[in-house]
Amino acid sequence: MRRCRAVIACLLLALIAACSSTQFFYNRLDFLIPWYLSGYVDLERDQRQLLKDQVDAFLGWHRRSELPRYAALLARAEASLDSPVTAATVEELALSAEEEWLRLRDRALDELMVVGEALDDEQLAEFIGNLRERQREYEEKYLDRDSDEYRQEACDSLTDNLEDYLGRLGRGRQREICAMLTDLRRADVAWLSERQRWIDWLEEVLQRRPGWQTELRQRVTGWEDTVSPDYLSIYAHNSTLIYRAVAAAVEARSERQDRYLRRKLSGLREDFTRLSAP
Repeated sequence: MRRCRAVIACLLLALIAACSSTQFFYNRLDFLIPWYLSGYVDLERDQRQLLKDQVDAFLGWHRRSELPRYAALLARAEASLDSPVTAATVEELALSAEEEWLRLRDRALDELMVVGEALDDEQLAEFIGNLRERQREYEEKYLDRDSDEYRQEACDSLTDNLEDYLGRLGRGRQREICAMLTDLRRADVAWLSERQRWIDWLEEVLQRRPGWQTELRQRVTGWEDTVSPDYLSIYAHNSTLIYRAVAAAVEARSERQDRYLRRKLSGLREDFTRLSAP
């Protein structure tokens, strides 16, 4: 599964060159029972085999069905470099990547539901307890920052990711990018609040009363209907700023950076195409 997660991370980074700076805060609130389930709950031997079987089935589907779609999306990203790159260009590619994520989420949920049915009550309690412990760790790590530190870390993350795909930006360009994030709204408080609400709800639904599978699926697939308007507002606002910053950085690229970026995207596309081959 680490390979699969890396594939998705590479795709998103390639498309908007900064996605980790937003994906960290907007990572779907841990909507899915983690694929790395063994890190949250001790599994019996037969359960480990069941998880392995489900992961293998998922990865087989992902390789055959999804990697060609990622390659096509990367080809679109490459082609977009032949025209002026605008915030709308970046947003369009990001929304396409979002559609791919939703396909991944829905298929993963199918596989994970099978594993969830195999856990006993003690294991489910352990799972929820570990989610709550991770919540406390996140709160300790991120909520002690002030707003200036928050924005600086967001800027550092964005410029680091841009340099992965453009090469060195230089201090002047880095300052320009950070200036475009001056109005970035702090997202960690809202994210952690929503994540806490999600864990509370998940603990309730995992009592596994009749129909719990349907309830879980509806909540996961309809997540935008359940989160707070403030959370969605922050997401939209910050995404707009990041799209603009990424577009400005890509559009101002030098000839050398253009060659570097095209090689990077082409290499990823070729990797996906090769991995998807029977």
